[in-house]
Amino acid sequence: MPSTPQTTQRNARGRQRIAQEAARLIAESGIQDFEHARRKAAARLGIHEESLWPRLADVEQALREHQRLFASTTQPDALQLRRESALQAMQFLQAFQPRLSGPVLTGVAGDNSPVILHLHCDDAEAVHHFLHDQRIPAEARAWLLQLAGHMMKQHFPGWEFAADGIAFELVVLPEDALRQPPVSSDDGKPLPRATVAQVRQLLVMAQPLT
Repeated sequence: MPSTPQTTQRNARGRQRIAQEAARLIAESGIQDFEHARRKAAARLGIHEESLWPRLADVEQALREHQRLFASTTQPDALQLRRESALQAMQFLQAFQPRLSGPVLTGVAGDNSPVILHLHCDDAEAVHHFLHDQRIPAEARAWLLQLAGHMMKQHFPGWEFAADGIAFELVVLPEDALRQPPVSSDDGKPLPRATVAQVRQLLVMAQPLT
């Protein structure tokens, strides 16, 4: 049965409500995974059919609006601090061809947001040994991602730690992921990622004119 205008409008309102609730969870409850926030928001609102959920891009847009309304005086500083920390960490980890990903890159990072770095190395233990040699206490964990050209998501190893009050997540991907990067679970497009030079340019662009 084709959808009626009333049904279409109701579904659009439902997607908007989920996106707004997911944005609130990310901003206020410390949830940093957009997919998890979307799923939790949908459950709270009793909308269980995934085809009626908003895209992750819609959740991100709702988060931008939430930050504009409720954190316009604090969020830009939190973002800038994390981008500066990301650049320092990427320079430190340059041997592993780091790429910045996640909310620090896209501009929606807040006080609870981690710096997400994708490292590229076919031997994940080499990253572990490097962190150990540098006396960085890091905790091992795994991330579920889908790489371009692959049909299924896979678990990739990595480490997380905190430095100067900022959380870091280091995801170790194979070197082939430089050409076949992780993709969005929504549309299969490559996730936004940035090199050291691109992050440096972001910081230059954010500097006030004198």
